[in-house]
Order: sequence, then structure tokens, then C-alpha cells
Amino acid sequence: MLFILTGFHQDIECRTFAFEGIAADRSRTDYTVQADLVLTRKYGIRVQELPLLCRRLLERDDAAEKRHALTFTEEDMRAHAGAEAERAASSKKKKWPPARAMNATATNH
Repeated sequence: MLFILTGFHQDIECRTFAFEGIAADRSRTDYTVQADLVLTRKYGIRVQELPLLCRRLLERDDAAEKRHALTFTEEDMRAHAGAEAERAASSKKKKWPPARAMNATATNH
């Protein structure tokens, strides 16, 4: 199923994203995913990331076809924050020497 963001609304502490699910037979179904903004700040998740994260939740949730209102839970946020931390640590290990060191080496030849 393909999910298209159609909008959102926000209460004081929660943002609810509206999606339209389009099935293979082109039938359309409305879905919502709610995210607690206090928890997003706790886990360092930017508000700009939320629509994509909520869409991924719909895509991986086998029950999405039965449940049309889902919640991006604290557990989901914790998992995302952990994966981001692992990616950041991994990318630091793979970096080439700093540009200054490479430039200094290049000019000494």
C-alpha cells in the first residue's frame, strides 16, 4: 500500500498526521498517526522528520489495514533515536582524515 500525507493538526502536546492509503486496486482509505511532541523533544526527533517517520510506521505495521488510527509510540521514538545514534557513530568511524591533515600532506610533497 502507498501512503500519502494529506495534512496534520496539532493539539498542545500532540501532532496528528493524516494519510491516505492507496491499495493496489486503487481503493483509498484514510489513516492517522499521532505523535507526542514532548517525547519527540526527549528523543531529539525534529518535527520535520515526523511525517516520514509516521509514514514508515504505517508501511511496516501489518495491522495498519485493520487499524486506521495509530500512534508513534515512545518505543518507536526510542528505537529511532538509537538507530540514529548508531548511524552517527558508524559514520564517524568511516570518515577520512580531516581536510587539514590531507592538505598538509599534499603540500609537503
